[in-house]
Amino acid sequence: MLVHRAAGGVGHLAVQIAKARGAHVIGTASAAKHDLLRGLGVDQPIDYRTRDFAEAGRVDVVFDLLGGAYGERSAELVTPGGVLVSACPQDTGVTPELIARLGVRHALTIVSPSAPDLAQLSALVATGRLTVHVDQVLPLAEAAKAHEIVATGGVTGKLVLVP
Repeated sequence: MLVHRAAGGVGHLAVQIAKARGAHVIGTASAAKHDLLRGLGVDQPIDYRTRDFAEAGRVDVVFDLLGGAYGERSAELVTPGGVLVSACPQDTGVTPELIARLGVRHALTIVSPSAPDLAQLSALVATGRLTVHVDQVLPLAEAAKAHEIVATGGVTGKLVLVP
């Protein structure tokens, strides 16, 4: 499995869930975040600044947190019958024609409450197999600053706002 932005707020959780399910995980992040990725269980960290993620080869699943051109390039790495999961529904970077030509499936992440899913996640938390990495804690009054920080793409894990 390939996870883009593997050290980010969503990516670091996706890595842990994939590892808990037995996946071999390739994760993209800057080199400074590779120790964190290894600690999360990433088998093969890729510094997207110095290496093309496509060099990792074919995978059964790509979790794309970038969209755009990354979506199309990521789809081309998915083995026939595999799945590209896009978390950028406004700009997945793929077309139905591309998906059909490649013989892969395409899914969008849609967040909706699910008691069974939450129970599975709770079990992972209870056993220490799923943890949340907190990058910064900011007062709620600095919510605008938090949005600016997230927009830069440099957050590792989550930003937390407190009253």
